[in-house]
Amino acid sequence: MADSVLIENLVVETVVGVYDWEREVTQALVVDLDMAWDNRIPGQSDDVADALDYAAVSERVGQCLQELKPRLLEHGAEVLAEVLQREFGISWLRLTLRKPGAVPAAKSVGVCIERSAREGELGNA
Repeated sequence: MADSVLIENLVVETVVGVYDWEREVTQALVVDLDMAWDNRIPGQSDDVADALDYAAVSERVGQCLQELKPRLLEHGAEVLAEVLQREFGISWLRLTLRKPGAVPAAKSVGVCIERSAREGELGNA
């Protein structure tokens, strides 16, 4: 399926990092999501109940990262992908997690992962 729902540049303030000082402050993480979703049904019905609720997904992203307080971006991305796939029935996603300002000479650093659910793991999404 080629349809997807996008969330771009979602900013989440959380504790993140491996250094002692990083465990005592919050920093911004920037999340981009591209999530497989069959948009034909909401496209026909014009009913929000048929669509992937990107407001709920965005809220869950923030909640997850704020509770997790990851040391590594890799860990944050893996846990977040698993939570979103399980809780929202997303069969495939591409997730980019960036940490602006982590390297002074770069705008941001980050990781990008793609995850597909194994057959039978998810519902009808």
